[in-house]
This record gives sequence, structure tokens and C-alpha cells, in this order.
Amino acid sequence: MENKEQVLLRMKKDILLRGLSKNTLESYTLNARIFLEYCNRPVEQLNEYDIRNFLWYLINEKKASPGTVNTYSAAIRFLFAVTLNRTLNYLQIPRQKKRKTFPEVLTREEVFSIIESCKNIKHKAMLMVVYSSGLRVSEAAALKIQHIDSKNMRIFVEDGKGGKDRYTVLSATCLSVLREYWKRYRPKNPEGWLFLGTYNVSHITTRGIAFAFNEAVKRANITKNVSIHSLRHSFATHLLEDGATLLQIKELLGHTSIKSTTIYVHLANVTSDIKSPLDNSPAYRSLEVPSNA
Repeated sequence: MENKEQVLLRMKKDILLRGLSKNTLESYTLNARIFLEYCNRPVEQLNEYDIRNFLWYLINEKKASPGTVNTYSAAIRFLFAVTLNRTLNYLQIPRQKKRKTFPEVLTREEVFSIIESCKNIKHKAMLMVVYSSGLRVSEAAALKIQHIDSKNMRIFVEDGKGGKDRYTVLSATCLSVLREYWKRYRPKNPEGWLFLGTYNVSHITTRGIAFAFNEAVKRANITKNVSIHSLRHSFATHLLEDGATLLQIKELLGHTSIKSTTIYVHLANVTSDIKSPLDNSPAYRSLEVPSNA
């Protein structure tokens, strides 16, 4: 009979054997641990009803969002199906239906205001590279000096989401700020991290970049409900408005499917040069609006 720690160790090995990302490893093992601690019963005795009770607890007591509940559900399914090698009745473990909402997008002026509100050149460089290259915050945190290809004006993203490498655009304006940052900070380390953390041991954390963004948002008096990921959404939306194709944006963002990229069609201001057919109809061009008299 295995205890909780032994099961979690086996789960970690199963995740690593499949070559899943570090983020998946941390998320799955943490969520599985929380589930096992909540049940507080021998692992061999757990079943679909324990899972249902736990998910019900997340929804009703913790008020977790559908996305959060589904993240826990995915980790628990992996635990049972792979690590414990047990078949479940998945009809008894439904996934939460997520309401489709549009992400908040910043205007170009708001992005500029946030970047200019940064307290130091390091924070400015971090936020600028996230926006100007459309990086995920984890990708920005893990940037290395050698990833900045100034000769070809591109940034190499190593081991992005889904374990994929890609190139994205390097802004000339951002490059000049990165060079100024380099002159002042000289982030020397064996791994070559571009942005070092507090103790200069490893790269900065995603939380550290998010904190810098949130503080800059406050100083810029931006009242929108935005997060560091909003810079990536804004990058894609502004590119589309400037004439980039969805396929180009898909490659720069590292999306697996074009369906993930099409959301920016709804966010971009693509109606600015379009006239309603009513306004183009000869029969209604000279239409007089009746007065309220």
C-alpha cells in the first residue's frame, strides 16, 4: 500500500517520462496533492465519488472559476488514468463549461503609459519585451541573452507552451532599451538568463514580472481589469489592426491551432474603414431624419 508521497513521486516520474512541461509538472502535482489531502483516505479506496465531492467543494466553497476547476480535474484524471492505472467513469466527472468572454485589451496609448510608469529600466525592459514580441510571461522570464538575435531582429523562444520552439519579432525600440538595461545591470550568470531574480541565482519568476506590471498599471491610473497577459493580447490585436495576417500572428504567438488566434478578429478595430450597407444604398443616401417636432 503506497502512501500519498509515494504516489505523488510516481506521478512526477510519469509526467517527466511524457516530456510534459515544467509548468504542467508543477501544476499537476500540486493539484493532485491538494486533492489527496482533501480526501484524507488511502489512495486505493478513492473513486469517482471522491473526485465529485472535491470538485463540488471547489465550486461551492472555494468559488473557483470553471477554468480552475477544469485544471484540477485534468490533474486528477492523469493521476487515476496514468499513475494509478485505474479506469474511471468519466461521465460522472464532467468538465465545467466555460463562459466565452473576450480578454481585455489595452490601447497603444495605455501600453505606452504603463511602460513609461515603470520604476526602473529592468522593469521597463521586461514589460516592453512581453508586449513588443507577444511573449507569454513564462517565456519572458526564461529568456536568455543568446535568444536575442539582433542581426535578424528576432527573438528565439525556447521550449514554449507545448514544448515548442519558435521565433518572434524583435522590436528595434525594445532592442535599444534592452541594450541600455544590459549596460546598467550586466546580468552575468552561467545559464545566461537575461532577467535575473532577486538573489541573482536563477531567472526572474513570472510572479516578479506580473508584480512589476501591476505596480506600473496602478501608477498609470489604468482602471481596466488587466493582467500581464493583456500585453500579449494587445500585441496580437494591434498587429491585426496594422495589417498582419492571422497566420503570421499565429506563428508569432506560438498557437497550435488557428482557432486560438481568430479571437483577435473580434478584439481588433476592423470596422474603422467599413461602411454599413445602409449608408452605401443610393435609395437611402438622401434620407432625411424626421424631427421630433
